[in-house]
Amino acid sequence: MGTLPQLSIIKGPSRQLQPDVLHNLFQRVAAGPQGNNTAIIFKENETTRHHTYQQIDKLTNKIARTIQQTIVQNRLQKNQDGDYIVAVNMQPSDKLVVILLSIWKAGCAYLPLDHAFPGPRIEHIIRESSPVMVIFDKDSEFYLNTLKLSLEDILHLSSNQPDTVLSESERLQHDKDDLAIVMYTSGSTGVPKGVRLPHRVILNRLQWQFRSFPYSPTEKVCIFKTALTFVDSVSEIWGPLINGLSVLVVPRALTKDPQKLVNLIDEYQIERLILVPSLLRSLLVYLQLQEDNKNTLSSLKTWICSGETLAMSLAEEFFQHFDGNNHKLCNFYGSTEIMGDVTYHVMEGLHDLRHHQKVPIGLPLDNTMVYLLDKDFRPVKAGEVGELFVAGLNLAAGYVNGRDPEKFIENPLAIDPTFSKLYRTGDYAKIEKGTLLYEGRTDSQVKIRGHRVDLSEVEKAVSSLKGIEKAVVLCYNSGEMSQMLLAFVITKELFSEHQIEVALRDKLTNYMIPQVILIDSIPLLVNGKIDRQTLMKMYENTNNNDDSFPAVEISYEGVPSHQLNAAKDLFETVAAILGRSTRNVISVNANFYEIGGNSLNSIFTISRLTEKGYHINIGDFISAIDFGEVLQRMTEDTKITKQPPSFTSELLRPEHKLPVLDMVTTSFYQKADLEQWILSEISVTDYQDLMDALWEPLLEKNLSFIARNETGKICGVSLNFDAHDEPEVNIKSKLTVIFEFLESIEGPVRDNQLPLGKCKVQHSFMMATHSSLSPRENVTVFQFMEEENLKLAKERGFEGIFTTNTSPLTQQLGSDVFKYKTMLDFQVNQYVSTNGMKPFGLAPDNQRAIVHWKSLMD
Repeated sequence: MGTLPQLSIIKGPSRQLQPDVLHNLFQRVAAGPQGNNTAIIFKENETTRHHTYQQIDKLTNKIARTIQQTIVQNRLQKNQDGDYIVAVNMQPSDKLVVILLSIWKAGCAYLPLDHAFPGPRIEHIIRESSPVMVIFDKDSEFYLNTLKLSLEDILHLSSNQPDTVLSESERLQHDKDDLAIVMYTSGSTGVPKGVRLPHRVILNRLQWQFRSFPYSPTEKVCIFKTALTFVDSVSEIWGPLINGLSVLVVPRALTKDPQKLVNLIDEYQIERLILVPSLLRSLLVYLQLQEDNKNTLSSLKTWICSGETLAMSLAEEFFQHFDGNNHKLCNFYGSTEIMGDVTYHVMEGLHDLRHHQKVPIGLPLDNTMVYLLDKDFRPVKAGEVGELFVAGLNLAAGYVNGRDPEKFIENPLAIDPTFSKLYRTGDYAKIEKGTLLYEGRTDSQVKIRGHRVDLSEVEKAVSSLKGIEKAVVLCYNSGEMSQMLLAFVITKELFSEHQIEVALRDKLTNYMIPQVILIDSIPLLVNGKIDRQTLMKMYENTNNNDDSFPAVEISYEGVPSHQLNAAKDLFETVAAILGRSTRNVISVNANFYEIGGNSLNSIFTISRLTEKGYHINIGDFISAIDFGEVLQRMTEDTKITKQPPSFTSELLRPEHKLPVLDMVTTSFYQKADLEQWILSEISVTDYQDLMDALWEPLLEKNLSFIARNETGKICGVSLNFDAHDEPEVNIKSKLTVIFEFLESIEGPVRDNQLPLGKCKVQHSFMMATHSSLSPRENVTVFQFMEEENLKLAKERGFEGIFTTNTSPLTQQLGSDVFKYKTMLDFQVNQYVSTNGMKPFGLAPDNQRAIVHWKSLMD
């Protein structure tokens, strides 16, 4: 007699859920013995702010009243779902957490936006979700007609409010559900859709976490570093805050710097961290580069990977580094619709990896069930692949406006009403050895850097560009560390791949922008469908330097014979890491950052060189003028015969005017970072007029100088003023836009954060170099002029140097070589001029203007 086959259904533990709302739980902590504990810590620009639970509780009561009164007095209406939603578009800070808690206390749900979102995406979200208001730290034309309150406005309006909690009758009420958050995610139709997350769903997820991963007696501070638009931010913020612990809010810029992030984790002895596998790999690479890394991150006991597929090789690499028994690596699986996580798998050492070919996604959380079903919605046999469905208390309350009802369906297999709804994840999985293994997507959605991306949304954006005839978007190596979005494009007009990628920055968030590959035709199968495999092979051939596309160009010209082996290792490593993003020939005179490198790529490059037996630290690599200098520093016995040129400086004199005008014009009109976006509205003569207006004041102040090389040629100029004694100059050209922008970001820093009075602050106003210089010479001249500025400022008794850098090169030199302090890091395309326009609106999101300060009093 045979046995019945085991079916692919797994049920998590049943636990009693005590219904409540999260802001009530926070208030109980504030009213109890932990009320004087620190709730929020925010550290930025060497300043740290601490707020206790009682302080936060009183402040959020005041702001909640302002939100509630604003909605009532303006008769603002619920949206189509009967929800009061407040959209929030703010950078991570202590004030952001305060605003979120205040929204809940007013009876509303919060909807996170992001400054990195393209305008049309924000506009779609606002139009569909119909929030009653938007609270922001930077205004946007894409908020439509929604009532807007700036952070400053709401804090001002709340200052005279009573700090008592709103009564139940005063608090606003949704029509249905105890809605807490609306979070937008990529939709299967190519249009973002809003997921409605009630308090009870969040609470089920958090109470499971508290039982399965309890906070230890030594765990005092937890970290909030995930983007607010990503569901993992929910447990990062609210888990600690309803348990009386401190939340350390991390500025976004810091999360992109592995060294600073590691230092912060060590400083606060953080014990748990949620991260995508790509960040885990970056941190492991960084740790491998440290000479003494035994104690680095020793406090970090629980590592939680989420948002992307965790590769077995990365898990092995983790335990090879952390070879003791004190570190856990966890693999969480889920999506926003199921509160981020619905299954989990815990590993405590290499022995936990031996019995699987891939890292499992594990078993269901409390009060949830997982079903693997076939196309007829019947459970598949254990060991077979089925489509993954989820039921239970982790399910969202559907989408905004009831979109895509086919994703939340009645459960024909349920008896218990707790499991009466099924969410269709769109993933395949199977059960092997009693645990779940992920087997890929059923549709066109993939995870990129932890964010769900629908390929049809990306394809739609590419196809909408003017001059594009056809586009096909694919994901190469989906789920692997090497995965990449690719757009194969046929154009009607003459475009470069780079031009298309730049144009997409106005339509897509950064992580959604694909690598563009221009082709003549789309290959088809015999049935007329697109031959995706052939397209993938075309890409692989490209990266393997096949003749189908041009390979990355490498030149060994100028490399001494005794350095050729080292140069081969260096250049081929850079070519492999930068790939098709390489923007110029890799040669001895090329600069890593000018040809397409970035800080993360530099870490990977150094790591690969270390594996090949070379030794160069991060600081040396960043500060290297060119690959020639990198070669020099790679090994002790590798020497380079070419010495860096030497320069001399001379204070500005009348006879320098013509060469200075030439350098300023070529540097700023032909290749400046800001001017490129308004080039059609300015001319060469505008710079002549500018220098005519500035010349006499520059000579009079006697703070500017030119740089000459060994042959006596003028190759650079540094124009400087006393920051509190600058001349009033009447500029009539479109260049006023540039100076108005600079004043808008410099003025508040200069007047409020720096020493006041004359002869206190030297303003490095403008630097320019000669157009004939090579990239290597250009960097060298800039370095020389920076050093001369420091000497000049010290000689004249200034307390420090103040400047704004808009070039990635000078930003890198300022921050990493000359150790300027960043006072403001501003996204250029967000600037709104006095006439209400965005003159740099076409600039990519990663183009920044950095206001720097170098104190000479330390």
